[in-house]
Amino acid sequence: MEIDFREIDPKLRYKLLISTVIPRPIALVSTRGSEGTDNIAPFSFFNVFGEDPPLVVLGLQAKEPGSLKDTTRNIHITNEFVIHLVDTPMAEAMNNCAVDFPKNISEFDIVGLTRAECRHVNVKRIKEAPVALECRRTIMLQLNETRDLCIGEVIYMHIKKGIIDPNTMRINLDEYDVVARLFGDLYASLGKPYPLKRLTHKEWLTKQEIN
Repeated sequence: MEIDFREIDPKLRYKLLISTVIPRPIALVSTRGSEGTDNIAPFSFFNVFGEDPPLVVLGLQAKEPGSLKDTTRNIHITNEFVIHLVDTPMAEAMNNCAVDFPKNISEFDIVGLTRAECRHVNVKRIKEAPVALECRRTIMLQLNETRDLCIGEVIYMHIKKGIIDPNTMRINLDEYDVVARLFGDLYASLGKPYPLKRLTHKEWLTKQEIN
């Protein structure tokens, strides 16, 4: 089967992309509005983009043409946001943050998440999150009337105790029960990890000779 994306409706493109490019990390993003309201919203068009500088990328979709979501509007105004990774205990609260609450109501006060202070941005972070990344906007590109692409620089990281070994800086996957986005109403855990060693050219040649 082959599909020409130039010839199909954007809604079908969306359906095909989110159901095949899986699993995707979830960015639970907190921002602060100009009136002081703390907003939280989940996004699954998200990933890390580099380490020098340390960048993340967010795909931000408008509710409809000309109607920005609170997250997009707040980042435009303040240039600051916090990305939280989501673990299993937070999954239901994350999903509830997707409810279209009135603009003046904070998800913190509705879904049972706790405000915590950030070090370098004037945004509240989620205390329960296993990982929180304080970010400042680097570039915001408006691709069309309903889609913005935000690239942000990570300036500070908060990690829940036990996830990272402070001596080796290695992650403990037994303590990091992160949740991934699939499609529709489906989410997934990591499952059992397995290793695939990256080979040098010499090691690869030796392996071919043995086989």
